[in-house]
Amino acid sequence: MYRPNFYESTCFRCNEIVYQVDRVGPLKDFTFFHSGCFKCAVCGTKLTLKTYYNNQHWTEDKEVYCSSHVPKIGPGHLDNSSVGIRSALNVPKSNNYVNEQIRGYIRNSHEPELSPIRATNGGSVHASPARELSRDTPDYQYGRFDASALHIAHALKQTELQKAYHRPREKPIDCYLDRDEQTKLEMKHRQEEDDLYRKFSKHREEENRRIREEIQDEWERELERLTSRFQQEMQVKKRRPDAEIGALTLRHQQERADLEKNMTLRRDKKKESLTRKMLEHERAATAALVEKQSHEMMELIQERRSEYMAASSLYVDGEEAPPYPARAPPPQPPLVSKFHIYTDPAEFSEVDKIAISVAQEDQKTFTDLVRQLVGRCASDVEKARTIFRWITVKNLNNIQFDDNLRGDSPLGLLRGIKHGTESYHVLFKRLCSYAGLHCVVIKGYSKSAGYQPGVRFEDNRFRNSWNAVYVAGAWRFVQCNWGARHLVNAKDAPKPGNRGKSDSLRYEYDDHYFLTDPREFIYEFFPLQPDWQLLKTPITLHDFEELPFVRSLFFRYGLYFSDPNTKAVMYTDSTGAATMRIAMPAHMQSSLIFHYNLKFYDTEGDGFDGVSLKRFVMQSVVGNVVSFRVHAPCSGAFLLDIFANAVTPREYLTGEPMKFKSVCKFKICCAELQTVMVPLPDCASGEWGPTKATRLFGLVPITHQEALVFAGRELEIQFRMSRPLADFMATLHKNGVDEKRLSKYVQQNVSDDIVSFYITFPEEGQYGLDIYTRERGGPTAIHQNGSTEKEKHLLTHCCKYLINSSKRN
Repeated sequence: MYRPNFYESTCFRCNEIVYQVDRVGPLKDFTFFHSGCFKCAVCGTKLTLKTYYNNQHWTEDKEVYCSSHVPKIGPGHLDNSSVGIRSALNVPKSNNYVNEQIRGYIRNSHEPELSPIRATNGGSVHASPARELSRDTPDYQYGRFDASALHIAHALKQTELQKAYHRPREKPIDCYLDRDEQTKLEMKHRQEEDDLYRKFSKHREEENRRIREEIQDEWERELERLTSRFQQEMQVKKRRPDAEIGALTLRHQQERADLEKNMTLRRDKKKESLTRKMLEHERAATAALVEKQSHEMMELIQERRSEYMAASSLYVDGEEAPPYPARAPPPQPPLVSKFHIYTDPAEFSEVDKIAISVAQEDQKTFTDLVRQLVGRCASDVEKARTIFRWITVKNLNNIQFDDNLRGDSPLGLLRGIKHGTESYHVLFKRLCSYAGLHCVVIKGYSKSAGYQPGVRFEDNRFRNSWNAVYVAGAWRFVQCNWGARHLVNAKDAPKPGNRGKSDSLRYEYDDHYFLTDPREFIYEFFPLQPDWQLLKTPITLHDFEELPFVRSLFFRYGLYFSDPNTKAVMYTDSTGAATMRIAMPAHMQSSLIFHYNLKFYDTEGDGFDGVSLKRFVMQSVVGNVVSFRVHAPCSGAFLLDIFANAVTPREYLTGEPMKFKSVCKFKICCAELQTVMVPLPDCASGEWGPTKATRLFGLVPITHQEALVFAGRELEIQFRMSRPLADFMATLHKNGVDEKRLSKYVQQNVSDDIVSFYITFPEEGQYGLDIYTRERGGPTAIHQNGSTEKEKHLLTHCCKYLINSSKRN
């Protein structure tokens, strides 16, 4: 067969001459390709010598394919005309053994249905050894494949890679893309942005001039009409007394002033409406331009990346991994959760430090900015992380911009933020493209500021946008705006370029909004396109409205609703009662403390007949479930806000005030009330029952383990101390009775590790019992004279009981 000279080769794809500097090949049957034509024949994905595949089932097919589109024979079918199989069949038989990479075996009745597969740390997959069966064995089955079969092992390896998220460390972008080449493309993009901003400015000037002219014309017409009427009235009254003429003149002057004021207001309203419409148009135009530019930047990076991979390994230590997709994949639910990628934000401590350091400096180009951010990042997740942290640290909403801001200045990079045409999400997408990451901006609804449970999404009030970035082999959500927090001790923030105090500063942010799992993200964000829910079974807008209104802290603490029927709006029964239950993970039960607030839904009122609405809620903890039972005092709608905080027993025992943050809210609807509800006794706020005493104080109840106690006219409650406590105190409460009058009816006694409380009830009814204590011994205080003394903590609320006293008990 004639084989052409390398210098006379033609490209199999375009049939043009391929010169040596731009040649890929020879490949199957001595075929060649231009480097630009070396793409998958189906999807057009850029290929390299390490990532291309040929059709192994049809010898005449000389095309190249990516791993996803290479033709495959159907399961269980082997073509004996293929080269590999034909060669194997021609080999003389030397024994009766079967190649177990292709032939499986039948399990015994006592064996598991599937052989266990174990993945080593290196990511390789091992299967349990199969029995050696020959074709003459009665149990032999054809067409079965075990986990060691070549193509199945490859697929299983990919699955294990997803499950464990083990990705080899990549070499930096400087290895395959020259900084000047990227900067050149950025300058082209900046020129396009300059042209766009000039159009914006020109359009705004034209519209403002048009409004001024319209208002001026209208002003002149109205003034002419007003003056004409005044002159007519003066003609009629010219023979009247001067006082009447003076009054008419004053009235005309007042009408003219009112007209001028009204015309100014109308002009301002028109300008405001026009500015809002123009800003929406400018944002859409900016987003479209960034979309185009991001695509061009991604193409440049992927092309240079593929060229580099054709000549050398992209990964450190020679490890290999599936290549980052050249084109953005369609939206699909991720196979693994955020937990499998990382479990603690501290795992990103080094890259977070890079982001914070870079944020304190100024850069003139996005190329410089992104290379400073991702230059030491070795995975796509780390790249997305540094960009996310840079945006959350930069505090873009508070940046001061000069009026004459130039595009080539350091802050000129963020001029879109200044003009309001570029949001956090568009900026995140832009920066991701410079780092070679696929990113999209998603539009939809969010339960943002001002939203309350039960509100319907009927207008644009709660429209929002966010990002999805393709990392760790899947699309994952990022919400930079909600993830951004403030700088602690912001007044001490260093000036740009001065890192003197950077080590002493702490930047707060919300890690929940980085790579958020779809099943958690859907509680707060609803995309207009169902595919971008990234859920296996998308929900409707009505379903979204009915989901409980939760905040990021809810998921950070690992909380969940034990009752699957829990919704944003809960309805009471005929007695006015409704119960909300929240479950805690085992590792948080010892540290979580809950609080609540109840008020009327449509007003800020939090009292009923002079009594706080909090006294119509009973909070209790049983096992890992905290319950909030609301008893509505009247028909209507109420808003229940539930707060939480994680504290250690040591922190709680100091008695210092604690800061609670909202974790969820509910709308409580009471259509009618058939029972008159009375408030609970006016005890200390918080949960009822002894669970808190055990959890935080090590005080174990001996006699009464439940929050509600039924007693006669006398009651004894006992606890056992598991650690030293001192100075117990108990107070008794009853509606309508002064607390001081009840103090003589409560006594306590401590004997060894047993604490006993003795209560006698002056009359039947419902009582509340508060118990306080403090830890024996405390921190040591050193006086000026050198003497030391143990400081005493304040008495801290330990627990409370709700007691129904009756002779019948």
